[in-house]
Amino acid sequence: MGRIFSDPSDVAQEEIVWPIESFKLLPELGLVVVISLCQLLTQAALGMSLAPLLILGRHFGIDHEPGQMSWSPAAYSLTVGTFILVAGRIGDLYGHRRAVLVGWFWFGICGLAAGFTVYAKNHGHIYFDVLRALQGIGPAILLPNGVALLGRFYPPGRRKDMAFSFFGLTAPLGFMLGATFSSLIGQLSWWPWIYWVHAIVCFIAAALSWITIPSTIDEDNPLRREKGALDVPGCLTGVSGLILINFAWNQGAVVGWETVYVYLMLLLGILAMSAFFWVEKKATYPLVPLKDLSREIILILVAVGAGWSSFGIWIYYLWQSWLVLRGDSPLKATAQFSPICLSGIIAALLAGYLMSRVQPGYILLGSMVAFGASNVIAAVTPPDLTYWAASFIGVLIAPFGMDCSFPAANLAASDFMSRDKQGVGASLVNTMINYSISIGLGIGSLVETHISHNRSLLDGYRGAHYVGIGLAGLGMLASLVLVRKVDRLS
Repeated sequence: MGRIFSDPSDVAQEEIVWPIESFKLLPELGLVVVISLCQLLTQAALGMSLAPLLILGRHFGIDHEPGQMSWSPAAYSLTVGTFILVAGRIGDLYGHRRAVLVGWFWFGICGLAAGFTVYAKNHGHIYFDVLRALQGIGPAILLPNGVALLGRFYPPGRRKDMAFSFFGLTAPLGFMLGATFSSLIGQLSWWPWIYWVHAIVCFIAAALSWITIPSTIDEDNPLRREKGALDVPGCLTGVSGLILINFAWNQGAVVGWETVYVYLMLLLGILAMSAFFWVEKKATYPLVPLKDLSREIILILVAVGAGWSSFGIWIYYLWQSWLVLRGDSPLKATAQFSPICLSGIIAALLAGYLMSRVQPGYILLGSMVAFGASNVIAAVTPPDLTYWAASFIGVLIAPFGMDCSFPAANLAASDFMSRDKQGVGASLVNTMINYSISIGLGIGSLVETHISHNRSLLDGYRGAHYVGIGLAGLGMLASLVLVRKVDRLS
């Protein structure tokens, strides 16, 4: 039941010699750990956006502009989600190991530059947000190529299930590490060191990747010699469309939708995406092989996108309610988030156990329920209610959304795609996850700003959480349809 998308005959015809079969245990563990650093440091950078957000807001003089402050995590998630499509294809053509090394150096260099915006005299927050957006291109390169390496090294089976589960487990751990150390540095030292320390770790990860990942995995791909294999028109139209649509949604909350350039950019983004789908149908080597996407995979992408949009709203506005409404320090807020480490481990192990036993639709349905439940708890919790009565429970539940949906969706895409398109499969899932976080923030911020202006900040935060509940409901619906379709085929 867990392998509904792969055709065993395809694997037999390719006569694949899976690299992991010749590995010993210690090199294998080292490989999985190093590849999982792609996920860990990606989520650490997201934690670095939220934990010291008020410290950054005060420095740049925007601490009374919530819509403007939301751009820090939104800009990062925007480019992570947007450039994954291109990065996965580049990895398929020119080598996933090479792409991972490039991603680490890009991630580190842009992080160094983001720290130096502390010296900007005017409009420092704009420079910072731009560099955060540029920084997001690094994990956009790392995530699909890291997942693709796991997909290429492991044959279908329980070891592959557990490798993907471990990769997913590093998401909450990475967020907590980023939030903890950024809180410590932001409160006790100087905030630019948050980004400089992260950059140093990225360079160390690059060195470890160079040592651990075998260079033989990047043997020449025959597609590299084919004219048009990169699908440049698809790259240009797809990236432009995603950026314009996302920018419009997030900027609309800052300047208002009555501003002409906001809905003009939204219109241009829709036109660019329309051109993208037209180009992909005509391309010899499409960036997204639309004709190869089954209805089941599309349902998985819809569910993942809706669920992670809900998650983006939950984590941002819960954090803001602790910092703004309750007056908690970044360190205290981080401590209150720490239970996600324990529940994240449990969720990842549970996902690894279930993936080879049940179809992905059931796992996704459970994760959507977790996303929705965490938003319900946040929406109805009074600010003065003790943490242990409600917020603690929501923090325990949320990782079952993250750590069950992520490996299940990635594994399904990996098994569905052929070995030479592992980067494309990983790109689709990771695009939906990271792009949806940013879109969810934009929608939630739009609702929150409107309600807060007419009523109160608490009502605005609750309104955003209600949006998160609705998005999780959409994810549940897509998962239920997936379950019914697969059950009929079984």
